[in-house]
Amino acid sequence: MTHRILFVCMGNICRSPTAKGVFDRALSEAGVDFESESAGTHDYHVGHPPDPRSVAMAAERGMDISGDRSRLIRAEDFVRFDWILAMDRNNLERLEALRPPSSVCRVQLVMELVPDYGLDEVPDPYYGGDHGFRQVLDMLEQAADAMRKQLQA
Repeated sequence: MTHRILFVCMGNICRSPTAKGVFDRALSEAGVDFESESAGTHDYHVGHPPDPRSVAMAAERGMDISGDRSRLIRAEDFVRFDWILAMDRNNLERLEALRPPSSVCRVQLVMELVPDYGLDEVPDPYYGGDHGFRQVLDMLEQAADAMRKQLQA
């Protein structure tokens, strides 16, 4: 069974492409059959690559996310994907407002995969420094590990 996962943040240039890179590595290494993409709830950066700081921080951990390009969430995503994982409550609320009534995909906060983490939202590092981008990676690595365990069970 192929698991289809979409990661969503606001502009689709830092958190969601980072999540895609982190989950792609974790699930690939575990031999999980999956497809993934990332998208944004706002069209600020459509067609642009990830923020250079996201690219650099991911590269520090052996991931290349530089080829990703930002796109806007689409109605068909709610049919195509099994999971749509939002980075924060604002993204989740926007997704729920856009979600067609017939959609059966799981739409949730990505950190719900790690309920004991202590934070349920992945903070937006865009206006911060390197520490924020590393924090995002740390959080997403734990969430990816939790999903890997869930899908392998």
